[in-house]
Amino acid sequence: MTSATDLTSTGLTQGTWTLDASHSEVGFSVRHAGISKVRGKFTELAATATVGETAEASSVSATIAAASFDSGDANRDGHVRGADFFDVEKFPELTFASTSISGSGEDYKLSGDLTIRGITKPVVFETEFNGVAVDPFGATRAGFSAKTVISRKDFGLTWNAALEAGGVLVGDKVTLTLEVAFVRA
Repeated sequence: MTSATDLTSTGLTQGTWTLDASHSEVGFSVRHAGISKVRGKFTELAATATVGETAEASSVSATIAAASFDSGDANRDGHVRGADFFDVEKFPELTFASTSISGSGEDYKLSGDLTIRGITKPVVFETEFNGVAVDPFGATRAGFSAKTVISRKDFGLTWNAALEAGGVLVGDKVTLTLEVAFVRA
């Protein structure tokens, strides 16, 4: 089968690919006090990619431990893990399940359902395929970079504090960035 989304030319072989979490990062950034951005990452993640003959015949699913939120500040991290934000006791995981993949070459759109705090919304990750390589130990690896912007309010993350000069402490738009490596099973 030959089409614009035929994956045979990319080096991705059909089958199951598993996230190499030690060589992957799910990061975020959000405006703080209207003047700067707070950045951080989630440190516990798992994902599986099922590669078909075409992008359309492929899928991705992922799970992130909400308690692995890490912004580099223990007080802030504790607050974000608490009931005002992720409420990790009630909602221990963030999940993603793809609904479609389209594109070709290096540029793809990964569409799917993102669930945070028990609320599921559609998102689209602008995704770059970074290639396939065999490491010194014989494992076949594939790399991807992806980015999307979500509204935290859409996911019930509404806590905020008013600033004396106007505006709010935490911005609504959150940029999610992925630098991920998968290994062929």
